[in-house]
Amino acid sequence: MRGMPEPVRPDPRREIEELATLRDVLRYAVSAYAGAGLHFGHGSSTALDEAVFLILESLNLPIDDFNAFADARLTRREKALLGERIALRIEKRLPAAYLTGRSYLAGYPFRSDARALVPRSYIAELLSSPLFDGSDGGLALVSEPEEVTSVLDLCTGGGSLAILAAHAFPNADVDAVDLSTDALALAAENVADHGLEDRVTLLEGDLYAPVAGRTYDLVITNPPYVGREVMEALPDEFRHEPAMALDGGEDGFDLVRRILSGAAVHLNPGGGILCEMGTDRDILDDEYPQIPFLWLDSEESEGEVFWLRREDLPG
Repeated sequence: MRGMPEPVRPDPRREIEELATLRDVLRYAVSAYAGAGLHFGHGSSTALDEAVFLILESLNLPIDDFNAFADARLTRREKALLGERIALRIEKRLPAAYLTGRSYLAGYPFRSDARALVPRSYIAELLSSPLFDGSDGGLALVSEPEEVTSVLDLCTGGGSLAILAAHAFPNADVDAVDLSTDALALAAENVADHGLEDRVTLLEGDLYAPVAGRTYDLVITNPPYVGREVMEALPDEFRHEPAMALDGGEDGFDLVRRILSGAAVHLNPGGGILCEMGTDRDILDDEYPQIPFLWLDSEESEGEVFWLRREDLPG
């Protein structure tokens, strides 16, 4: 009995030559992504959203309005560029941000490559929310952003959260720490792009070690928090990112525990820490029953970020 014929694999480099407009390429990319079983999670959660980003960013077009250019015809060079990037996205499982060299967080652009994680954090949304932007003094965790004069960003990676903090708190100097020389080199490029060299200081070292003796009004951190079991099952897209920026130890919380243990001595009176740590909040609630974690929600997350005041921390 003869077996089923092997499905014909798409060849974006060749097939895209038959297409005419951006709309055609978008339809093709979404179909090709679905057929390839790609995984999304580097700033886009669906094949459609990521394909829109890849097409517009590759062509140096505004990424927030596909319809304005949907029926524009493509040149031969543009078709070749998009065909190559769609092919690499499928064949190599490269994150789209690594293919374009750019990502966006809270509307701000950042250089993005394999030296650091693709920028993504629920903290970005929270910093521009009424909890921190001064628009709701009654419920705000920071009611006067202008009064924040010092911020520490631990595990800064490519520097996106440090830069967003500098924008959110216009009078603050920001220290940004990471253990990776490569990540800090990328962060330096991003800081320069945003013209913040005089306000964002990049420091190499292990968590609080480079800032011994310093205190801050605010500590923000999106540390590695992926547990060992999940690390072993990561989709290929995430394996292109630095493992040290994801691996949080056996249960994912090795660095979170160290950050908690040292936070109090690095916070000014009335200051607080904002930490992203994923979905396993029960582990911390059970391990630290004496700490009143305030679990915060964002548009796409529930309780994956906690807030603690200095006065609520041990030590």
